[in-house]
Amino acid sequence: MGEVNLQVKLGRLVLQNPVMVASGTFGYGEEYTQLVDLNQLGGIVVKGLSLKPKVGNPPPRLVEVPCGLINAIGLENIGVERFIKEKLPFLKQFKAKIIVNIFGYSPEEYAQLAEILSPTGIDAIEVNISCPNIKEGGRLFGTDPQTAALITKSVCEHTHLPVFVKLSPQVTDIVAIAKAVMEAGADGVSMINTIPAMAVDIHTRRPKLGNVTGGLSGPCLKPIALKLVWEVVKALDIPVIGIGGITCAEDALEFLITGAKAIQIGTANFVNPQTAIEVIAGIRHYLEDCQLKDIHELIGSLELSF
Repeated sequence: MGEVNLQVKLGRLVLQNPVMVASGTFGYGEEYTQLVDLNQLGGIVVKGLSLKPKVGNPPPRLVEVPCGLINAIGLENIGVERFIKEKLPFLKQFKAKIIVNIFGYSPEEYAQLAEILSPTGIDAIEVNISCPNIKEGGRLFGTDPQTAALITKSVCEHTHLPVFVKLSPQVTDIVAIAKAVMEAGADGVSMINTIPAMAVDIHTRRPKLGNVTGGLSGPCLKPIALKLVWEVVKALDIPVIGIGGITCAEDALEFLITGAKAIQIGTANFVNPQTAIEVIAGIRHYLEDCQLKDIHELIGSLELSF
């Protein structure tokens, strides 16, 4: 049997394979170069960027919980201008596609970020409307279809690049949010982001995080993420990038079979930096074992009858 085809197309974005590393878990890429061959990755989603540098939340910022991790980093980053000057030239030497995650506090800020990044040579923009630490009038951008659409439209109108919107699970109807951003011009959706959570130290009777609450990620999220991905792919014709608790090839295969066209690996990067490389190899071996020549024979192949 010949070499299997792992290439996937997400709207206008073509990846050499469906495995990416998630924003906030892989720094700006350079931090992992001694541990991971970046040329093997489908894409690198860099740490979320804002117009100006951001300090983030007070420590402690991370706490382990059963089957997961709660983070309250607070979107600390170096700002878009420093990223372009100091980090982007390094990333451009690799085959992996460069996707830049952005966030802002108004539609105008999102639009500015998109406009600044458009001519830099990156491959796509991921729009974070779902971080539980970022509020606008006490409300998340990503919990209301109209607001989510407004942010998406403001980004799409200021860039020629493919745009993917990262969705929050903290909504009543995630399909409605996905539909709204799709109609506003998004090329696809990334889902899901973290779930708000907290942990308490019984000895000090204090929160374990300096910010009190944070975002829960890791293996405990996978069944939730998988169910929400399934809801969106069965309802809408839009590329979905599956995120949530992927630690091995089997996890990634579940998302692909369910209908995600690509996946992102997040928390697992902290445990085993080689996870993404192992997942790529595992997907290839699975296709070979099943005598499938193309990954598209696998994507969306879920059988609902028993």
